[in-house]
Amino acid sequence: MDRLALALGMSKKTLYVHFPSKDAMVSAIFAATGISIRRQVTDILDGPGRFPEKLERLLRVVADHVGAMSPAFLQDLDRFAPQLHGEIQAIKERNIPTVFSRVLSLGIEQGMIRGDIDVIFLAEYWLQVARGVHDPSMLARTGLTPREALEKALDLFFIGVFTPAARKKFGQHSPVAPRG
Repeated sequence: MDRLALALGMSKKTLYVHFPSKDAMVSAIFAATGISIRRQVTDILDGPGRFPEKLERLLRVVADHVGAMSPAFLQDLDRFAPQLHGEIQAIKERNIPTVFSRVLSLGIEQGMIRGDIDVIFLAEYWLQVARGVHDPSMLARTGLTPREALEKALDLFFIGVFTPAARKKFGQHSPVAPRG
């Protein structure tokens, strides 16, 4: 709190005039960050450029914010302030399905993502993946930071786990899905 007050050029007492507790301050930071991410992502999607450039810029914005939280911070939130950890998940639930649906639709429109993709399902699926990026127990088991977990998830999502030989063998079909 001393460092925060110093960085803001005010006393701790003044901070507590505006925020009744540390949790209230963190909650306000989360809310402002969520709004900022949504605004930046919307600007990217509404702005000029093709799908690959927009996707790269969008993912950079998200990764910069996701990577700002350390595993230790997330573990402390989960343990001592679960309601704040829940706020992170709520921000994801409000934003990911809408934003990711827009991204996928743009990719389909520009021929960069398969046209047979169920956009609503995939956006909801990605929401489940994104929840894990801030899951302290998953981060502890894997030894990853949130940014590393996001990067690995994106790699799997966009590149997949199959080698070129396996992709050739299975084509566009999952090895467990019936071929049509």
